[in-house]
Amino acid sequence: MIFKFKSWWRKRIVRRKSIDDALWQHCIQRLPLLRQFNDEEITRLRELATLFLYYKSIEATADLELTHEMRVVIAAQACIPILNLGIDWYAGWVSVIVYPQGFTPTRTQTDESGVVHEQLMSLGGEAWHRGPVILSWSDTAYAGEIDGHNLVIHEFAHKLDMRNGAANGFPPLHAHMSFEKWTKAFSQAYEDLLFKVEHNLPTPFNRYGASAPAEFFAVLSEVFFELPQMLETQYPAVFCQLCEFYRQHPRLIA
Repeated sequence: MIFKFKSWWRKRIVRRKSIDDALWQHCIQRLPLLRQFNDEEITRLRELATLFLYYKSIEATADLELTHEMRVVIAAQACIPILNLGIDWYAGWVSVIVYPQGFTPTRTQTDESGVVHEQLMSLGGEAWHRGPVILSWSDTAYAGEIDGHNLVIHEFAHKLDMRNGAANGFPPLHAHMSFEKWTKAFSQAYEDLLFKVEHNLPTPFNRYGASAPAEFFAVLSEVFFELPQMLETQYPAVFCQLCEFYRQHPRLIA
């Protein structure tokens, strides 16, 4: 009964709050990444983006003027990872905060001697466990280009990773998936990237992915949706695991 009511309510939201046709078409033209999807997938993506805009608060900081078009651009990309998972995968939090440019929060870190240090870190985005997603619009504005870098997908991949606790590169897997296969695929690929970074060798993907397993998962999620053929060539086992997790099999040709 609860499931039927939820389904009815969401269909009602989609019907009454649907993204304007002209605005949605403009969004598709603005984001080349969306052109990989067929008509049925685009329709479902639009419905998910409508629900996202209904359930989430997208607010600007400083002097950024956040338009409805900008909100749709964020929502459309945020819903790509959950296209075949559903909006409930983003349950448990509400806010998306958008800065005009990158931001520099202060972080504290305790060293081995117990001394606490304060560090300034320049960031383009951030995802908090049970908290908001923070985005820089200057980075988000170009996130839909097909170059293997997508800030929105990166931060929302963290949110999926956090569904079973702090981000660690091991999101909650579907019942049919193997923990052992996931661990083996990601561990071997992560060690390969670490080796290349430590020895100053060319790396196929963003070197930031070597900073932690959580960042590795987020970085490879970006590549999975933007340059899937490159990921399949470099780390085929990881590609297969991400196909199973996201329930998608992107074949985008840039």
